[in-house]
Amino acid sequence: MSKFSLPLFSFRNPQVLGFILYFLAGFADGLMVPFFPLWAQHTAAIPVGLIGLLFGCYAGGELIAAPFIGGIADRIGRRPVLVLSATGVGLGFIALYFSHGVIEAAWVLLVIGIFESVLHPTIYTLIADVTAASEHRHQFSIARVCSYAGGIAGPLLGAVIVQSSLGDVFMASGIALLCGAVLLILCLPETREHGDEPDDEEEDEGFAALMPAFRDRRLAILLFWTLLLGVSGSWVEAILPLYAHNQLGMSNTDVGLLFTFGAVLNTFGQITLTKMFSRRSPLFIVLSAGLTLILAFGVLLTSPHILALVVAVCFYSLSQMMVGPLMPAAVNQLAPVRLRATYMAALSVVSDLRDSVGPATGTALFAVAFSLPWMIGIPVVAIAALGLGISLSSRRKSSVQTSE
Repeated sequence: MSKFSLPLFSFRNPQVLGFILYFLAGFADGLMVPFFPLWAQHTAAIPVGLIGLLFGCYAGGELIAAPFIGGIADRIGRRPVLVLSATGVGLGFIALYFSHGVIEAAWVLLVIGIFESVLHPTIYTLIADVTAASEHRHQFSIARVCSYAGGIAGPLLGAVIVQSSLGDVFMASGIALLCGAVLLILCLPETREHGDEPDDEEEDEGFAALMPAFRDRRLAILLFWTLLLGVSGSWVEAILPLYAHNQLGMSNTDVGLLFTFGAVLNTFGQITLTKMFSRRSPLFIVLSAGLTLILAFGVLLTSPHILALVVAVCFYSLSQMMVGPLMPAAVNQLAPVRLRATYMAALSVVSDLRDSVGPATGTALFAVAFSLPWMIGIPVVAIAALGLGISLSSRRKSSVQTSE
């Protein structure tokens, strides 16, 4: 019996379980994210300008926890971290269903974020543990496809669930992740090798050891431009439900279908697009992603119609497909094997900042004028894409020179 053989199932490639968990996480997010702003506005009676701050509590918990526990999978293993994370997030969503009042909901969202802070970076680490470096971009693309597939099923089910109550999407999200936790308990082997453990000196470094961006200048620069691009891009996802509902009069169900359409594009286009760009330079890929996102902003700025929303979602999805798999692969190339989860956690911190700062700034700008996020977003995306592309190109040239 091999080390990956288990009583109920035998997975030769443990990353399959990572793909399944990514699907369930995408499913849960797809259930919640499109309807959360509407729940906050209509059920919790929160002013539009403050919805992003409440939404930011979800990412805020991740942001608080990730610097301290984000790399814990390098110390105690991938399996226990993923099991505890999926369980905590699932129970948190169920608790949110029973929450009353803004303050209570904010605290529950904060706790959910703490448990989720290790979910995605550890899944990426699991995949990187068992696949060759040359396959990482392709494998991360598959993971994103699984997430997008969940993003299709989530809004579709959510569009049905919200007919009775907007809050029911939280219960469904929680149940999905608890099912994922049970699957991990039954089937997931440990992929961290004993030799991957950090030495005592690194463990004594505490916070700095868990935040390699403070020590690795190359990573810090890479993450800065990633954050700037991510914050501006997140405005599309955070503001679109409010924009569609308030300015164009779309129903809750229509908003869910719009997000489902975007998930369908990503699901069927991600791997094909990754193959198409496999021979392109990082600079070309990032600049193409930035230009596509600028086109999305331009359409929203100049054409306030439902068709414009569909076109903008297409451009936004293309942009995400271009740059999405590139970043974890780039960060993983910088990471020492024994600190793989820690470096992925640093990338996760950027995602948490994006999910916290993005909705807060985007909805605040939207409260001033519905066109303001798109006007400001265009120059910000242009600067961020250029900076990130140059940073990735410099890192690639440095790696080639080192190997020679």
